[in-house]
Amino acid sequence: MSISPRSTPVKTQKPTAKRAPPKEAAAKMAAALAAQPPQSAEAKIAMGWLHTAKFLTTAPELKHLPVYEFPEIAFVGRSNAGKSTCINTLTQINRLAFASKTPGRTQSINLFSLGKQGVTDAVLADLPGYGYAAVPKAAKYRWQQVMGNYLQTRDNLKGVVLLCDPRLGLTELDEILLDVIRPRVEEGLKFLVLLTKSDKLNKTEAAKALSIVRLQAGGGDVKLFSALKRQGVEEVAQHLWQWAHPPVKPDKTAKVVTTPPPEEESESGEA
Repeated sequence: MSISPRSTPVKTQKPTAKRAPPKEAAAKMAAALAAQPPQSAEAKIAMGWLHTAKFLTTAPELKHLPVYEFPEIAFVGRSNAGKSTCINTLTQINRLAFASKTPGRTQSINLFSLGKQGVTDAVLADLPGYGYAAVPKAAKYRWQQVMGNYLQTRDNLKGVVLLCDPRLGLTELDEILLDVIRPRVEEGLKFLVLLTKSDKLNKTEAAKALSIVRLQAGGGDVKLFSALKRQGVEEVAQHLWQWAHPPVKPDKTAKVVTTPPPEEESESGEA
């Protein structure tokens, strides 16, 4: 009995998706950009101001931070919450805020100056991420103290931006941070929660995440943010601009000097 040779299966190539010609792709991109709402004058000012960001200094401990009179805005959040990406997106400067490949490795406060024509009028503070399990307990405890002292005692701190992954919500450490700054918020400290990576949520999930975090934050200001889709970028930029440049309130104690009207002369010419 003869054995016939085994026939080798013929490989069929799957049809590859046709790529759009360069001109067609460019046209689609232009159409998508045109569909976006026009940038307001306030947004242009805020985005231009943030684009002036420059690295100022870094400090491993609070006592090493220089003292400034400029308003300071701090970015805080868990490791991998997207702080560096958020800062880089807002300032439109790649790698201004550097994210370590190892979560929890960065353990310094980094400051960035803001101000047009080289004149500093505000400072951004990038605080180390917290909550990474692989960080030694001693390092965790030390940084909890440093962050707590910073948030409670930094005199020129005018605003705090807490970044949170909406798929996780506010964690226990986030809520502890909220408790730390609550007294200062009641005294006027500005506070904003950003739900980063919102492009990973559909509309229903995004609405649910907003509702839950608003309850957790005690009714505080909570916004969706996506660096990929640029969701919330201009709105957040305007918030930061307004925090650093509050409107000047008129001095109610200032006395208004009025000049009495001149006395009318009588018909006889007498005063």
